[in-house]
Amino acid sequence: MERMLIDVSGMSCQGCVKSVTAALTAVAGVEQVEVSLQSGQAAVRFDPSLVSLGRLTEAIEAAGFEARPTP
Repeated sequence: MERMLIDVSGMSCQGCVKSVTAALTAVAGVEQVEVSLQSGQAAVRFDPSLVSLGRLTEAIEAAGFEARPTP
């Protein structure tokens, strides 16, 4: 398992947090998701053999937010 932080832009409420969490949780290979409105980040634990970082950012963007992996 790998853990990655992703910066998420455009969240303004707990509903946004739920939307991002649901979008990431629905991706096959994702084991755990923690989204923070305060920090504007999503911490994702996933199996890199099943899902790519690009797929994770695509899921966030499909939910209506901007996503960028933190270096």
